Order: sequence, then structure tokens, then C-alpha cells
Amino acid sequence: MQNAFADGIMSSTLYHPGESFMKKYKTDVRITFADTDCMQIVYHTNYIKYFEIGRTEYLREIGYPYIQLEKEGIWLPVASVYCEYKSPARYDDLLTIHTWVEAFKGATIIMAYEIYRKETDELLVKGETKHPITDDKLRPIRLRNIKPELYEKLKENTK
Repeated sequence: MQNAFADGIMSSTLYHPGESFMKKYKTDVRITFADTDCMQIVYHTNYIKYFEIGRTEYLREIGYPYIQLEKEGIWLPVASVYCEYKSPARYDDLLTIHTWVEAFKGATIIMAYEIYRKETDELLVKGETKHPITDDKLRPIRLRNIKPELYEKLKENTK
């Protein structure tokens, strides 16, 4: 048996940036005190949580809330995370998380993220997460065969 697993939302909209054909989803979050360290700067691992918020809301926007996928036995476990820090976010900042499908091939999807300070439009963090597409026993599955309508939706939203 193969195992595919190696290791405050305020608003949201889909938009089409520039001349790119990929669809980005954006959602806003306000930094809470609990997300910061003693200097009132967002603790670095919280950006991974913000990636999850972006990914979850992206799936909801395209019509497939993650909870629905789980009920149908479709999982997207995180296999890897890349995060590049540009500038710190601080307590009470309003951030905008931009989320999109960077790559989608076979039984793997790569989601990409950029997080901006909404007030200044300054890029704070960029990154990506890689997800094998599995069943509830962490066996790889192909969406094209299991859920073709979701497969087509993700393909049309891919770069």
C-alpha cells in the first residue's frame, strides 16, 4: 500500500491579475495579539496558518469547501512548505492573502501564496505548499477519475 504523505477572515474575491490567465483568490485577515511575539511582530510559523486560510477559502470560492472534500474521502495533506519572509507584519495589521494554483499534475497540486499588508500593498511573505491528492488512507488518487468536475475546475484555475 503506497502512502502519499511524506512528512480572522474579513472579505474575499476572485480576480484576474494583469495578463496572466491564472485565477488568484484573495482574502483579508487581521493580525491578533495571539499571533505575535513579544515584539508584536507576527511569529514566523503563523504565516503557514495564513497559507492554510488562503487555501481553504480558495477551495470554498471555487465551490469545493475542504470539509466537503474530506467527507467525500479526498484529502490534500501538506507534503512540503516553502516560505520566504520579506518584511514583518505587526499586531493589528490587516493582511491580504493571495492564493492560486501554481501547478496541478497527476495526483499532486502546488498552491502558491503572497501575503501583503493591505494598507501599503507591501509584499511581506511569499511561498507555496505541495499537496499529494489522496484518499482517507493517504493513498494517491487521480481527481480526473474520482471527481472530474473538481479536476476541470482546478485545471482551468492553473497557470
